[in-house]
Amino acid sequence: MYQSPRRLCSALLQRDAPGLRRLSTPRLRRQSSPPAAAPRPASPRFLAAVSAASGAARSCSGTVYSMGNGPSRLYSALAKTLNSSAASQHPEYLVSPDSEHLEPIDPKELLEECRAVLHTRPPRFQRDFVNLRTDCPSSHPPIRVMQWNILAQALGEGKDNFVQCPVEALKWEERKCLILEEILAYQPDILCLQEVDHYFDTFQPLLSRLGYQGTFFPKPWSPCLDVEHNNGPDGCALFFLQNRFKLVNSANIRLTAMTLKTNQVAIAQTLECRESGRQFCIAVTHLKARTGWERFRSAQGCDLLQNLQNITKGAKIPLIICGDFNAEPTEEVYKHFASSSLNLNSAYKLLSADGQSEPPYTTWKIRTSGECRHTLDYIWYSKYALNVRSALDLLTEEQIGPNRLPSFNYPSDHLSLVCDFSFTEGPEGLL
Repeated sequence: MYQSPRRLCSALLQRDAPGLRRLSTPRLRRQSSPPAAAPRPASPRFLAAVSAASGAARSCSGTVYSMGNGPSRLYSALAKTLNSSAASQHPEYLVSPDSEHLEPIDPKELLEECRAVLHTRPPRFQRDFVNLRTDCPSSHPPIRVMQWNILAQALGEGKDNFVQCPVEALKWEERKCLILEEILAYQPDILCLQEVDHYFDTFQPLLSRLGYQGTFFPKPWSPCLDVEHNNGPDGCALFFLQNRFKLVNSANIRLTAMTLKTNQVAIAQTLECRESGRQFCIAVTHLKARTGWERFRSAQGCDLLQNLQNITKGAKIPLIICGDFNAEPTEEVYKHFASSSLNLNSAYKLLSADGQSEPPYTTWKIRTSGECRHTLDYIWYSKYALNVRSALDLLTEEQIGPNRLPSFNYPSDHLSLVCDFSFTEGPEGLL
């Protein structure tokens, strides 16, 4: 039965009382934490809320589950993002309530609250948008698309072995706020995510209250399930702002390779712009990882292209494809997309001096096996129907730092990619 946000908030606040009490005293950092930087300011409202919540918590009885830190006002939104232990005890919260009954959230207020939770961490990195097309006037606002492998929590803590990343930097209570801060800072109209293992308890409840409609498609055999105390399978998620777009159709695609069904998936949705009436297809995917699987990825890519060929009616509908392809530009799967009859181009090539080179990296990490710096993430688009108006620049090596990613500053081992698109106004764009 549906609970009102106020009642749900109150119940979760009791469950999170230990986390709130921990914040009332300064937390010591390990020596492996990043160099001293200006901390995020803790607002008086935040500190007062923590103090009040701590006092209230002392009067509560019964079992409580630690879920992390945050001010009382934060629980109108963030308190619904349960951790694994709480979610397992309260599976009813994993069923998405009717969004019409959920109180909307002001994104600026949620961003402020995330920053309050993160007030002991160094400030987030500064990244700037690079203007790419100033000669293409558009009568409608651009479409901002964000692509990001956010790093599954179970993998980050349990399997990926980021040897230079302090354990404290990976705690979900704060890492989820870093992820949300990144999303809220760039305010995408469309959000494409990979390695999402907190969809139902974090991203869907929060983003739906920010006006997004979401779809989640988990991997059939997610490696997250091999990790103790996991939060369920990881998969791809696609969100779009309902006040900007109307869903025309949606397809969940389980990718095949050499006629075999695989563990990798994609979501493809045809959307209609409410301002212009123009339709386009947006897709998100995450291909097979690791060296030695190049032919497998190539086959998966071909299968995805064939599916998109059918969905876009032979490229008559403009297309944007976001994903972690786990493939460098030298691989076959990249060449398949670059030479496809769908007439695709890679948006981030436009940041290079010649417009033909991909960035030097989109992921940079240090594992027990050594340091890995690769370009694996892409935003492909229909080059005759869409213009890339701007793109978010990448982090520099200096910003990333010697311990690489993830870190106290950045929540994932992959960088987010963000582009602003507009439709081509000429005859070639009228698809």
